[in-house]
Amino acid sequence: MKRREFLSRTTAGVGAAWLGSRPFADAMAAPAQFSATEIVTLGSTGIKTSRLAMGTGTVGYDHHSNQTALGVQGLADLLYHGYDQGLRFFDLADSYGSHPHAREALKRVPREKVTILTKSWARDYDGMKADIERFRKELNVEYLDIALMHCLEQDDWPTRFKGAQDALSEFKEKRIIRAHGCSCHKLGALRAAAANPWVEVDLARINPIGSHMDAQPDTVLSVLREMKSKGKAVIGMKILGQGDMRARQDEALHYALSLGILDAFTIGAESIAEQSDLMRRISAVSV
Repeated sequence: MKRREFLSRTTAGVGAAWLGSRPFADAMAAPAQFSATEIVTLGSTGIKTSRLAMGTGTVGYDHHSNQTALGVQGLADLLYHGYDQGLRFFDLADSYGSHPHAREALKRVPREKVTILTKSWARDYDGMKADIERFRKELNVEYLDIALMHCLEQDDWPTRFKGAQDALSEFKEKRIIRAHGCSCHKLGALRAAAANPWVEVDLARINPIGSHMDAQPDTVLSVLREMKSKGKAVIGMKILGQGDMRARQDEALHYALSLGILDAFTIGAESIAEQSDLMRRISAVSV
């Protein structure tokens, strides 16, 4: 599917700036409906997956998270439940410690049916090369769909950490990964990601109250629009502000879906009931 055709199918009706030639009154008369399981294309990568990614890193660091606290079988069951309901996107990271849990889930899930995104803290060539090979063993897979440099904060990271980028580029050439990119935790790093042609996928913090974000929402959105205009895949995270909008989930979801910028987004449920409720809420949102 051509990018122009894809955009016309997936962004019509999600906001005045994305309505194109459609009269605003028509858009108001036919609000866009969304589904967590809707298959979307991530930017120009060609990767197709569900709109909602199953996050595994709520308060994730030091190889632990709220999700991995469920235990290997507990999180594997949660991932499998999501798959059984139509979700096709695993959001993992070395720092969350979620690879063994996903490996267990993959015993019941066809590898080619899910998108595996994971992240490395490596900042040099040798470290990144070692990480990707280790990740494949931990997950028992031949390839990763998306590999990201995790938690970048430096304005000059594209030059400072070129070795890590080179390693990921080589893995892509060998078809060991399908796309590469980054997640950023400072505004300068986010702006550098928007300007860097190497970045194919960006995992960006966005919510309406600015919780756990790189800057205020309007500032971040201006950078994400630039990314989108360049064909980069933009995946939202911190949609619920790391729990700060837990009591305002509908508002947060409406905001994310109305932007017309996010190809997909990740949210970490901590139980099957919470995951099911989240999917229901996304289906109930219309913008």
